[in-house]
Amino acid sequence: MADHPVDEKLPPLKMATTGLQHVAAMYAGVVAPPLIVGAAIGLSATELTFLTGACLFTAGLATFLQTLGIWKIGARLPFVNGVTFAGVAPMTAVVASTDDKSDALPIIFGAVIVAGLLGFIAAPFFSKAIRFFPPVVTGTVITLIGISLLPVAFGWAQGPSPTADDFGSATNLGLAAITLVIVLVLRRFTRGFVKQIAVLLGLVAGTLIAIPFGVTDFGPVADADVVGFPTPFHFGAPQFQIAAILSMCVVMVVSMTESTADMLALGEIVERPADEKTIAAGLRADTLGSALSPFFNGFMCSAFAQNIGLVAMTKIRSRYVVAVGGGFLVLMGLCPMAASLIAVVPRPVLGGAGVVLFGSVAASGIQTLVRASLDKDNNVLIVAVSLAVGIIPIAAPEFYHAFPENARIILDSGISTGCVAAVLLNLVFNHIGGRKREAEDVTHPMEAGDEITEASRAAAMP
Repeated sequence: MADHPVDEKLPPLKMATTGLQHVAAMYAGVVAPPLIVGAAIGLSATELTFLTGACLFTAGLATFLQTLGIWKIGARLPFVNGVTFAGVAPMTAVVASTDDKSDALPIIFGAVIVAGLLGFIAAPFFSKAIRFFPPVVTGTVITLIGISLLPVAFGWAQGPSPTADDFGSATNLGLAAITLVIVLVLRRFTRGFVKQIAVLLGLVAGTLIAIPFGVTDFGPVADADVVGFPTPFHFGAPQFQIAAILSMCVVMVVSMTESTADMLALGEIVERPADEKTIAAGLRADTLGSALSPFFNGFMCSAFAQNIGLVAMTKIRSRYVVAVGGGFLVLMGLCPMAASLIAVVPRPVLGGAGVVLFGSVAASGIQTLVRASLDKDNNVLIVAVSLAVGIIPIAAPEFYHAFPENARIILDSGISTGCVAAVLLNLVFNHIGGRKREAEDVTHPMEAGDEITEASRAAAMP
C-alpha cells in the first residue's frame, strides 16, 4: 500500500529546495519577536543577533517535534513551528514593568516554561473540542487565517519599517508587484519541480532585481559569525513571577486555539483530517517545544499559519520536507552567517510572495465552506457573524483599545475571536434546542424560505 503524500520522502534536491522555501516563507515571522523584545530591553547588536539565532534554533527543534514526532507528541503533519507573535505584547509589558532590564528575559523565560508545561498537561483535554469544529466552523476559521495574514504581506510590501522614509514608496511596492508577477508567471507557464518551487525562485529573482535599487542589504552576511551556539540560559537562570506567568498562560490558550484551527486547516488541505488524537499530539508538540525553548534562550513556539498557504499552493504535502526546513532553522541557529542569507531578502520581495501564500489559505477556507451547507440560514449566519468578528482587529485595530491589556491579547487576535464566535454560534444554531432549525433553508441570509431542492432549482431555470 502506497504511503500517504504526508509520509512521502522526496528526492534529496527536491526535499532541500522545498524545505528552504518553507524557511523563506516564515523567516520574518520568527525573527520579528526577538528583534522587538530585544530592542525594548536595549540589547547590544551582538546580543540581539544571539537572541535571534536562539529563536531560529528552538523553532527548528519544535518543528522536528511537530513533523517527526516522538511517542504521542507531534501531529506528524507538514507544520513549521516558530515564535508566536501573540506573546510579543505581554513580553514587552514584562520588559516595561521590570526595573532592572537584565532580569526581563529570565522572567519571560520562567513564565514561558510554566505556561508550556501547563499547556502540555492540558493538551488532551483541549483537543476534545474537535467535535465543535464541523466544516462551517473550520471553513470560517481557515478563511480568517488567510485574511488575517494578508495585512502582514501588505506591510512587508511597503518596506521593513513604518518610520523609514521609503516606507510605501513606489520602489518598494514595485518590487513587491514584480515578485508577485514572477511567482504567478512561474506557476502558470512552468511544470513539475520548477512550478512547485515558484515562490523560492520568485524570492531569489526579486532579491536580485532589488540590488540596483539599493534595497538589498548584504551587511548582515559580512558581519555574521560562521559558528555560534545558543548557550543554555545565556541571559541568566529563569525567574518565576506570578503576573508574568498568568500573562503567558493567556498567550498559551490563544496559541493552542490558533494551533487547533491551523491543524484542522492543514488536515483539510493535505487530505488527512486532523482528529482528536492528532490535535492532542500536535498541541503536545507546541507546548513541549515552548517549555524547552527558554533553556536555549528562545520564546513560546506555535504552528505557523503562513506555511499552510505554501502547502496549499505547491501541493507538496510531505512532512519530511518541513522537517528538512526545521533542519535549516537549526543550522541557521548554529551558523549566524547562514541565517543572514535569508535576512538578505528585502521585505517588499517577501510581501509580493506573501500575497500568493496567504491568499491561498483564504481560498482553501472558501473551498471548505462550499461543503458547509450554506443553503441553510443558520450556517449562513454563523459564517457572516464569525467573519465579521474575526475581521475587527484588521479593519479597526483600535476597536478594543479601552479593554484591559490581558483581554486585548485575545481580542486582538482575529483568528481566536472568530474561532470562538464560530464555535459558540454553531452550538446555539445547530445544537441547542434540537434539530428543528436544521431544515430551514434560505434564499437570503436574513429571511427564511422554502427548502431548496434540485427540483426547485430546475423549475426556476428559464
